[in-house]
Amino acid sequence: MGKQMTEMLKGTLEGIVLAILADEPAYGYEITARLRDQGFTDIAEGTVYALLVRVERNGLVEVERVPSEKGPPRKVYTLNPKGQEYLDEFWQTWDFLTEKLNKLHHGRNAS
Repeated sequence: MGKQMTEMLKGTLEGIVLAILADEPAYGYEITARLRDQGFTDIAEGTVYALLVRVERNGLVEVERVPSEKGPPRKVYTLNPKGQEYLDEFWQTWDFLTEKLNKLHHGRNAS
């Protein structure tokens, strides 16, 4: 993955992960697998786990410990109302930015 892509993902990965959790609750490895299914193949599991710690600390998700067949219980993350508000704002910001960037990209004056 190129440096530009890496830097852009740093700013958007939290919203992307919350969007995944908006579909259904998941644990860390499932989230990483869904990211890879969406084409984000170079995102390391460690990056996802660090992000999950941050969104939990920021109160954007609920966490339930679910028994695992192998090893310790899994932490299953569910988007909560505060997280949904954050995600809604993320999409509004994303729509604004993509509109402006598309205008710049296609040579029209951004207004």
